[in-house]
Amino acid sequence: MPRFNGTGPFGSGPGTGRGMGPCGAGRARGYGRGFYGSYQPRVTRKEETEMLTDEAEDIEEELKAIKERLAELRTKK
Repeated sequence: MPRFNGTGPFGSGPGTGRGMGPCGAGRARGYGRGFYGSYQPRVTRKEETEMLTDEAEDIEEELKAIKERLAELRTKK
């Protein structure tokens, strides 16, 4: 707290600052909720299956490209 008088920034009260005072010791106290807070969207089983299938296909394509590049490098000795 500025001036350590308990009023917080701009005199708006405790708990309204950046946690830089003696109590916060410069550590953020976000309770582990991250950027989006505690909101977690619900995904249906069908949606998750579709997402995972798409991701698996993408990974398989990437692996195929990696194997092709490795084959090219091995033949260019």
